Amino acid sequence: MKVTIELFGASRDFSNQDSIEINIENNSTIKDVRDKMLDYLHSNFKGNENFIKIVNSSVFCSKDNIISDNYKITNHEKIAIIPPIGGG
Repeated sequence: MKVTIELFGASRDFSNQDSIEINIENNSTIKDVRDKMLDYLHSNFKGNENFIKIVNSSVFCSKDNIISDNYKITNHEKIAIIPPIGGG
């Protein structure tokens, strides 16, 4: 299934748009999204360590609520990544 990750703060450097779309398996969790985002960074930014730190230290939210790494994602859900102040 496809999920849209809205980019905020330092994560906006991951794309020239305000979001990225990734494909994940059904019943995926935020941890799976983190892993897919890290794959995306390795492919598109040669494993930029600063970007990796941003993904690993960020929180994710859905419908204005912070969600945990074991949160199950629904089809076509919009998720936001919110990096810590200072970018990581």
